[in-house]
Amino acid sequence: MKQWSTYVRDNQKLLKMIFYLAWPAVVEQALQTVVQYIDTAMVGRIDANASAAVGLSVTMTWVVNSALIAIGIGVLSCIAESIGAGKMDRARAFGIQALYFVVIMGIGMGILMVGISPFLPKWMGADPAIRRDAALYFGIICAPMLFRASSTILGAVMRGAGDTKSPMIANLFMNLTNVILNFFLIYESRTIFWGEFSFYLPSAGLGVVGAAIATAISYVVGGIFMMIVYYRNPMLSPRSQKLSFQKNLAGKCLHIGIPIALERISACLGQVVFTSLVTRLGTLALATHSIAITAEQAFYIPGYGMQAAAATMAGNSLGEGDQKKLKHVTGIIVTIAVILMTVSGALLFFFPGFMMSIFTKDPQVIAGGVTVLKIVAISEPLFAVLIILEGIFNGLGDTKAPFFFSIFTMWGVRILGTCFCMFMLHGGLEMIWICMVADNVTRCLLLGTRFLRGSWKKKFIRRG
Repeated sequence: MKQWSTYVRDNQKLLKMIFYLAWPAVVEQALQTVVQYIDTAMVGRIDANASAAVGLSVTMTWVVNSALIAIGIGVLSCIAESIGAGKMDRARAFGIQALYFVVIMGIGMGILMVGISPFLPKWMGADPAIRRDAALYFGIICAPMLFRASSTILGAVMRGAGDTKSPMIANLFMNLTNVILNFFLIYESRTIFWGEFSFYLPSAGLGVVGAAIATAISYVVGGIFMMIVYYRNPMLSPRSQKLSFQKNLAGKCLHIGIPIALERISACLGQVVFTSLVTRLGTLALATHSIAITAEQAFYIPGYGMQAAAATMAGNSLGEGDQKKLKHVTGIIVTIAVILMTVSGALLFFFPGFMMSIFTKDPQVIAGGVTVLKIVAISEPLFAVLIILEGIFNGLGDTKAPFFFSIFTMWGVRILGTCFCMFMLHGGLEMIWICMVADNVTRCLLLGTRFLRGSWKKKFIRRG
């Protein structure tokens, strides 16, 4: 206990900074997860087909988000490094390049995704009964892509500048909008009874389409909010600056972001293939898989919250040219994340039935979910290490090697392993989830080995 007190005292400044950056990100992750829970639960009350349709679309949404998140990370790394080096004009210039990325990617990707939405469910091998709803859901949530890009990329800009509170507040507004609109758009008009009181609640009764419209409107709210925050930020505001596109700065963001984009797109395409394999097991297995995936996300909240702090502080350390600080920060954040996710993993292992029952009352879906959630719960501590190391490498702009690691584990471990288990061993959903866990564990070991070998030190030497 005394040693722990001494450790906290000696690292008080760093711990305060980690907490300052991490807690809004943790809350943001929690808000996202809670609303996704509510969204899934509300849709799940319709029927299993509705859950499967939304679940199928959510998988493809990861592909869409990947490019936006990747560019955001590229900008975050560049801004954090510039601030760490005391180059505020350069940090502001990187923020301006982010605006160009918002407009170009928002409009371009919006047109593309809406265009392919009618064909997507068939390409993914979905049951004909859910294709129409899945197509409509995906098309509607992709329509406001410009605002989605604003929320994601400008949120990363703020995190790079050490402002993690504004993205959290944006998410709060988005989530409240989504939940409130769900009540009025998903279900039929009905009378609500509350004790002795009752009142009539008019609703549109749009089902899956209603959930999509609510989500789309929430993206608009989040995008507008982040644009306002960005323009009001005293450190990065472009109001007094010339909005010029600078190829060298944009190129640096892309140099960092493209490997991340390729990594995430490859992983997401792998996820699409993975989900397509799950669909071969039937609608019940797909519904179980989709709901279990949603249920487990709550237990990643501590890790992904800490990841935001890790990325920003890694970028600052690079800007300062301080390798010792980077190693120290990494050790502290990894330790905290492992402790937190060991606890969350234990909760997931012992209470999987409760988590599944939040989203569905189908006993078969709950039973299947209990088994797979216990499988994934065991890997939570190692997944914590993976999440933090991803943040560290992203903050340093060291993204090429993690890209190749991700391709190898997704396609070489998860996809090939799943194919072998399904077609050779005739395994079910449990064996498929074992392959999913093996993917994460292998990638954790590869990233951990790279960090311990010190390959990232080249970034500091090159900068010096």
